[in-house]
Amino acid sequence: MQADVALRTLASTPRARRGSPAASRAESTLSSAEKRHSAALMRVNHSGEVCAQALYQGQALTAKKVSMQAEMEAAASEEVDHLAWCEQRITELGSYTSVLNPLWYGLSFGIGAGAGAISDRLSLGFVAATEEQVCQHLKGHLTELPGEDGKSRAIVEQMIEDEEAHAVSALRNGGLPFPAPVKAAMGLVAKAMTESSSRF
Repeated sequence: MQADVALRTLASTPRARRGSPAASRAESTLSSAEKRHSAALMRVNHSGEVCAQALYQGQALTAKKVSMQAEMEAAASEEVDHLAWCEQRITELGSYTSVLNPLWYGLSFGIGAGAGAISDRLSLGFVAATEEQVCQHLKGHLTELPGEDGKSRAIVEQMIEDEEAHAVSALRNGGLPFPAPVKAAMGLVAKAMTESSSRF
């Protein structure tokens, strides 16, 4: 079952349950440079969603409680919307998803499974810390996206709202708050992923 999820994440076009926030925005005329820049940012966001799928699936696999497993699987399902929206936008911009996604999926799955194997509280804390960093990263993208690219901006804005809700939910359900040094280390790893995914 986990292999099936991985294949559907990496090798097929995901289907969103919700309509894309970009659907209500008119396509703007962007220069070639602006399209390339927007596509690079959305490619990074897409890779982040691939990581989220793997992380949640890994955590669900090793969760101690059935309720925890169900929560992680539900969160992964919600993240499919983001995956689909980003992929659709990348296609509209005439670009491609990262060739490094299989690597990110494998690493994230291992991290998620490891956290879940230690304890459900640690696993939830990892979700909260990760989503906190994702929100900071997405807010940075809002300042980098071309002002005329309303479609990409609409997607990113909705993603921020959803990710913030996931972080709050994880802490509310007993997640272990991570100390600043751990978050800083996570940020360095995330930076390496975003820089490489934006190019490849």
